[in-house]
Amino acid sequence: MAAAGLLLGGCSEVNEAVDGVNSAVDTANGAVGKATACGEALGLADLNPLVDPEKVKARAADKEARLRELAGQVQEQDVKNALVTMADSYVQVQKEHWTDLGVVGQWAQRNVQHLDALRKACL
Repeated sequence: MAAAGLLLGGCSEVNEAVDGVNSAVDTANGAVGKATACGEALGLADLNPLVDPEKVKARAADKEARLRELAGQVQEQDVKNALVTMADSYVQVQKEHWTDLGVVGQWAQRNVQHLDALRKACL
């Protein structure tokens, strides 16, 4: 009986080690952790509407692509959903007329809401 207990205890340690290796493999295969995805996404959240509208659209396209890439790599569904929502908002940027300050203000207000959702998902 004591030997069985030792064997089961050893199995538990082996399972923990395998889980750790699997986690490392997932990371190596492109999966990113929640903290990494959240940190990068929050860093992408800025956009300066006071530059050339074509530059704004190009930067928005880059941000959208990276947010979608992060969403594809993160495992947690709530974080994934928040990243996709933010990416969608950058699609809107590419379609809007950024010379209209009302458009800029509306986008900024929506972006704050998306950032709040991301922050909540990242906690």
